[in-house]
Amino acid sequence: MADKQTLYKKQAGEYAASLIEDNMVVGLGTGSTVRFFIEALAQRINIEGLDIIGVTTSSKTSSLAKALGIKLSSVDEVPYIDLTIDGADEVDSAFNGIKGGGAALLFEKIVALNAHKNVWIIDESKYHDVIGQFPLPVEVVPYGSHQLFKRFDEADLQPLFRRTETGERLTTDAGNYIIDLTLERINHPKSLAYFLEQTVGVVEHGLFLNIVDEVIIGGEQLKIITKHPDKLFDN
Repeated sequence: MADKQTLYKKQAGEYAASLIEDNMVVGLGTGSTVRFFIEALAQRINIEGLDIIGVTTSSKTSSLAKALGIKLSSVDEVPYIDLTIDGADEVDSAFNGIKGGGAALLFEKIVALNAHKNVWIIDESKYHDVIGQFPLPVEVVPYGSHQLFKRFDEADLQPLFRRTETGERLTTDAGNYIIDLTLERINHPKSLAYFLEQTVGVVEHGLFLNIVDEVIIGGEQLKIITKHPDKLFDN
């Protein structure tokens, strides 16, 4: 299954690279599926001579894009972002998504909200009827984070500080911590998002609602789903 999953990720990433046009400003997401997209995009730039500017969502993506020769700029230095290609940890049929498994949710959401169009690339294992199987990341400031953890615990949100391989609390590119909430099923994502946004100490959450325009799903047969039901087609 793991080999198939990698193949499906590569399939989705390479298809996404075919969507990029000359002179575009492109938001570059974070994650294993996005890596395939960035590698395929770099190949197109080298072969076709495309003039592309990338806006990255994490230090990992910046390092990869630079190593592959992709020109980069900051989200604050470009007038607009034509298209952002990013991954997702989970997506449902209502286009709600959970992101942040790569600890880049804050920068990913900033770039997404400044893009004219957002496309997510996933493998078929991440597409569900209802989101919640993947833990929901919540980025929090370090100060008072233990008190915030207790509040989440009292609300029965099953919180867990994300940690590094050495057991320390993981720190994001913005210097914050991540508390993952194990919910299994999120029936009311808007209500949960509102609760988190009103909670002091929360910087951002991994619920991406009403953001994505199109989802590319790698599988035995590539699927592209847009927000318009009549535009569901296989490729």
